[in-house]
Amino acid sequence: MRKLYPDAKSALEGLTFDGMTVMAGGFGLCGIPENLIAALRDSGTRGMTVISNNAGVDGFGLGQLLETRQIRKMISSYVGENKEFERQYLAGELELEFNPQGTLAERIRAGGAGIPAFFTATGVGTLVAEGKEVREFGGRQYIMETGLVADLSIVKAWRADGRGNLQFRKTARNFNPMMATAGKVTVVEVEEIVPTGTLDPDQIHTPGIYVDRLIKGTFEKRIEQRTVRQREGA
Repeated sequence: MRKLYPDAKSALEGLTFDGMTVMAGGFGLCGIPENLIAALRDSGTRGMTVISNNAGVDGFGLGQLLETRQIRKMISSYVGENKEFERQYLAGELELEFNPQGTLAERIRAGGAGIPAFFTATGVGTLVAEGKEVREFGGRQYIMETGLVADLSIVKAWRADGRGNLQFRKTARNFNPMMATAGKVTVVEVEEIVPTGTLDPDQIHTPGIYVDRLIKGTFEKRIEQRTVRQREGA
């Protein structure tokens, strides 16, 4: 099966359609699929529901899709760095489903594992619990959360081999591996592609069975918030 594609545009060919659900990996701006997000923008696909920990920043990451009004709904846990997101949401132009961060991660993991729903104590007695089933286990109340799946998962990894076996580095390992399992189709961009057999089997984070298409990308790797300490005596 052919997995390696020359660029992001060709890797998304035939996969996008209006109203689709997309999972986009990363944490803040770390480990986001920069090339595939840009290609998704250029595809002109509209009315998307996007599942992502955050919504990028203005003009970069998923912020590009907000600026072009291609996103109809976000399922997220943190969106505080994007002024356009805030503006659209407060103006009623964008639908938002907020999730506690751990709940979002578990909903994605559950979807990838074929688990339709689970119970968690997180959010009991808060707005998060509104409209959800509540049950008691061991004298404690829990709310039911549903698993999440997507028509397309776009993922960023560090290295891959020709079969799509993936390795991630540090913070970029947040959300990306579980999203790779929860997409009906998973497209991955990596910094390096190595010959098959090069990767230590014990160090493979996502097996290639989950990866449908693969590209080698180029990355800007912006810093979301730069904080520096003043030098002593400055």
